[in-house]
Amino acid sequence: MSRINTSAGAGEGPAPDPRHIIAADAPLRKAFEMLNALSGGNMTLFAVDASGHLAGSLTDGDLRRAVIAGLPLDAPVDRACHKECLALPPGADRYEVIRRARRLGISMLPATDREGRVASLIDLRRVRNALPIDAVLMAGGRGERLRPLTDTCPKPLLEVGGKAIIDYNVDELLANGVRHIYVTVNYLHEQIERHFADPRFEGRVSCVLEPRRLGTMGSLSLIPGLTEETVLVMNSDLLTTLDFEKMFLAHAAAGAELTMAAVPYTVSVPFAIIEAEGRRITGLTEKPTYNYFANAGVYMMRREVARSIPAGEYLDAPDLVDSLIRRGRRVDYFPVEGTWVDIGSPDDFRYANELMTAGARRR
Repeated sequence: MSRINTSAGAGEGPAPDPRHIIAADAPLRKAFEMLNALSGGNMTLFAVDASGHLAGSLTDGDLRRAVIAGLPLDAPVDRACHKECLALPPGADRYEVIRRARRLGISMLPATDREGRVASLIDLRRVRNALPIDAVLMAGGRGERLRPLTDTCPKPLLEVGGKAIIDYNVDELLANGVRHIYVTVNYLHEQIERHFADPRFEGRVSCVLEPRRLGTMGSLSLIPGLTEETVLVMNSDLLTTLDFEKMFLAHAAAGAELTMAAVPYTVSVPFAIIEAEGRRITGLTEKPTYNYFANAGVYMMRREVARSIPAGEYLDAPDLVDSLIRRGRRVDYFPVEGTWVDIGSPDDFRYANELMTAGARRR
């Protein structure tokens, strides 16, 4: 039986930060004081009535325009706030609302409950997106090729550039608005469970214990609560700049059952290659170069595909892909642009450290 250990926020996210909430009948002077305290951060306030219902948004610009128009500092905030501010109500398309907010240059978006009360605030400087996907990160391997580093530490928790490998992927998923992230664990699982014991902003990270090795796809049968129509599965020990939004849009537009991220792989042969019919040589190709796409260890699939995986059976990704193709289902690939490092060997680990340390210095 699998065990699930969860780090979670509630609803659309954590309860709204009171530093961004002001009573609609508070004086403008109070709003100036609150915005001044937010200096250097996200300088947006949301006015609420006595019952917590959203009355409007308020920025430094709104306040200044109100004062220039002649409103006294003891006038209520309600007279200066933007009453038609964009909000995310229950049941709305979270992805489209956040895309619209970003197009409008909005830096903080209120999520409301069914009564119109402010339930949470989405900081769009931290959350770039709201992809409607659930994510599963595979973190149960022993990392044999990285021993002795992995004798006492699971590979996903090894630090690269001062940060655990798995956290690069978790943070990127959270920044894309993925709110349900499952991490399948086995080897030294207690360390990974402790690592995710504390809540992460705007999302939930749940550790799922594999009772035994089930392969890349077999462990999907242990995930109890897939809620989105699309499921992303990826190895947790990758460093990549893969654009999850572009991959999702390509996957959805194609109507694919499964889309595999792929990295370009070039093979250069240092000899002349014989072209032949039987033993008769028909030509020579001098030192040819062949270009391929290789499996990048990241997959997007329909939820029905994940749910169809038999419980408790070992299943690797190539077996699932082959099965779908044999049944005439559509399987696509999506090219990875930019960085992709599979940290499987000491050389890969050193390279990843150099890459991320140099990136940190540039920032």
